[in-house]
Amino acid sequence: MSTIKNICLVLLLASVTLPGCKGDLKEITYSDLSAQTYKYTDAYAAMGIAYANLRGLFSHSNWYMLQETSSDELVMPANSSGWEDAGIYKRIHLHTWNSENPQMINMWLQLYAGVTNCNRVLDQLDKDVIPPAAGTTKEGLIGEMKVLRAFYYWQICDNFGNAPLVNSTATELPSTAKRQEIYDFIVKDINDALPSLSENTDKLMYGRFNKWAAKALLANIYLNAEVYTGQAKWQECLAQCNDILGSPGYHLEGAYKDIFKTQNENSSEIIFAVPFDENQGQGFFVEMYSWHGAMKDKYNMQATPWGSGSAQGIPQFIDTYSSDDHRLGDTWLMGPQFKSDGVTPLKGSYDKNGQPLNFVNHLPDGLFTSETEGYRMNKFEVKTGALADLSNDFPFFRLAQVMMMKAECLLRTGHADDAAAIVTNVRNRAFADPAKATVTGAQLQGNSKYHYGYVENYNIVDPGDQSAVQFGGMLDELGYEFPWEAQRRRDDIRFGVFTKKSWLSHKPNGDYRTIFPIPQAALNSNPNLDQNDGYK
Repeated sequence: MSTIKNICLVLLLASVTLPGCKGDLKEITYSDLSAQTYKYTDAYAAMGIAYANLRGLFSHSNWYMLQETSSDELVMPANSSGWEDAGIYKRIHLHTWNSENPQMINMWLQLYAGVTNCNRVLDQLDKDVIPPAAGTTKEGLIGEMKVLRAFYYWQICDNFGNAPLVNSTATELPSTAKRQEIYDFIVKDINDALPSLSENTDKLMYGRFNKWAAKALLANIYLNAEVYTGQAKWQECLAQCNDILGSPGYHLEGAYKDIFKTQNENSSEIIFAVPFDENQGQGFFVEMYSWHGAMKDKYNMQATPWGSGSAQGIPQFIDTYSSDDHRLGDTWLMGPQFKSDGVTPLKGSYDKNGQPLNFVNHLPDGLFTSETEGYRMNKFEVKTGALADLSNDFPFFRLAQVMMMKAECLLRTGHADDAAAIVTNVRNRAFADPAKATVTGAQLQGNSKYHYGYVENYNIVDPGDQSAVQFGGMLDELGYEFPWEAQRRRDDIRFGVFTKKSWLSHKPNGDYRTIFPIPQAALNSNPNLDQNDGYK
């Protein structure tokens, strides 16, 4: 995004100190500034590192693709251009990952780096080392940092379940906390912070936790509370959604694609975004690992996507769409591809060398495919002349998601027709014919359209569990609205699909896989940690 410097998401480099290695480990200071002597004058800049840390989650080997490719939505198979990488991607699809998969340690380190940065800033705010910015209060800034820390802990709770709970700058090695304890901690911190948070929806609060973004976070936590704690919190989620929907600052975009365009920081639908910029805030490069290298010439890119790409839609998922749903084309890159002139065909370079590049919705399995098989990412705009890193901000919470959370809560508490009216409202912009946008409560309560089953050589050869998915119509609607937005794993778990159903080359491999293992590197460095059940 071009205005990233205006929203204070910068790294503050206050000092540089390095230890000597001459036996006594005496510290050698290479600057007159240190953490103890630096005088902070800009609270936003000091807080910026805690937000900037979020960008590190969005790679093919970190949190982002773990949420997508462990689900029934995306897969990252090998192909003739590569992508085997010792099987680290296929294990995510197969649910055979272990504690040494690099994705686990990458996600762990990034999330706990966020916690550490938040704890440090909170300590500095509490001790008045960081003065409040003009028009703010110490209480408000502390509340904002506590909510950001709760965001990181939500992801730790969601992905790892039992994990260390550290809420200070103390350096003792922590022990493992139970998932319930982490859940209670984050819910309390958010609720305690809400009264002090800004209600502004202006540029100053963009990419930061105002009151409404905090409520969106809390609603998501309540939505998944039954998974985390065994106790449903539908009414609590509904209350947070109603508060957000009653605020004046957010509106649905008229066009679905506008939410994901390069300059999307002005979107009225985005409640909380992770801002990216091709120069000043790098880290979002989804096209590089989804697109074929030939796509460089489609947009005259300055970067060449990697090989023939890998991240792509699972055909069984794609097949659930209605052909009248504009989100199909707005989300997935499909069919013949041409150079920027719109006439000259792009061509394959590997097993389809010299043949026209034509993305088809067919995969023999989830392990090895042709370079032209599988629909690719088309959701986030790639501008003409794009670098590898995109400037599209990632819309982590948006109004349509809040509406769909409300609809799900209503559906699960016996108000199917009210839920259907909300879902229909979200669907309206995706259909030229309003009649085809309409869904009923019965449809949301019915089974999913997904044809689950294990695939070999393009065909389902083992259907596996074919029991109806409760509220499967609602799961389908979430699938149409939110692909590539890192929600599908949570949805699959909440709807009981994740460890029960088969899709592509995936077969169920244990209920314990609703959480990931504590990385082996973390266990090796801290003997106080306990491995999650099933991975010991």
